[in-house]
Amino acid sequence: MTAISGTLCLATASRARKFGFALLAAGLCLGSVAALAQTQIYDARAGKWVDYDKKKARQLYARNKQLPEAFRRQLVTFRTAEEPGTIIIDGNQHFLYLVQPGGQAIRYGIGVGREGFGWAGIVRVGRMAENPTWTPPPEMVARDPNAAKWAAGMPGGRPDNPLGPRAMYLYEGDSDTIYRIHGTIEPWTIGLDVSSGCIRLNNDDVVDLYSRVSVGAKVIVLMQGAALYRGI
Repeated sequence: MTAISGTLCLATASRARKFGFALLAAGLCLGSVAALAQTQIYDARAGKWVDYDKKKARQLYARNKQLPEAFRRQLVTFRTAEEPGTIIIDGNQHFLYLVQPGGQAIRYGIGVGREGFGWAGIVRVGRMAENPTWTPPPEMVARDPNAAKWAAGMPGGRPDNPLGPRAMYLYEGDSDTIYRIHGTIEPWTIGLDVSSGCIRLNNDDVVDLYSRVSVGAKVIVLMQGAALYRGI
């Protein structure tokens, strides 16, 4: 575990940090499981696990000026039958893996929007954009006056654009799934299940990932509680 300010360690509710991922070999079908995992941190002073919620995450980010170490970009050992260049998203553990040669992967911390919990499967990067335009969905426009101002789309490059500096649009065949991998204006939400959005990385990480992938890259999405594992 990684110490944060000498008192906190980061983990998920499963309290497991072994990422063998032999289960990622093609041909495995994941069934529905019960509850979504809650990200937690270990409070060494109290001697117990506590929820890593948005308020606590923001406090830690403000104090340390960076994410907890486990959610920072790093090269890790990673066993999978997938080819280098494949993206594997583990929404449960809040990690995105970019498979590398030699049994390794670059691991990025992610935030997962609640909309992302409804699905899992195999898709591909169908389109990529620098400084992407953000168009809020009709449901958000209806409930959020600020979003309503941008119903026709917020231009990219603005510091308040929720997609950040890069976006990778996920397609199933030739159809846009509406899910994206993108940046964020709220870096402290990495490691959390957030109220809106798809798969978000901090802006430095999404720029790094964008530079390493291309249109057509295979993307495997694993999400606990998803209704269906498509594409196998």
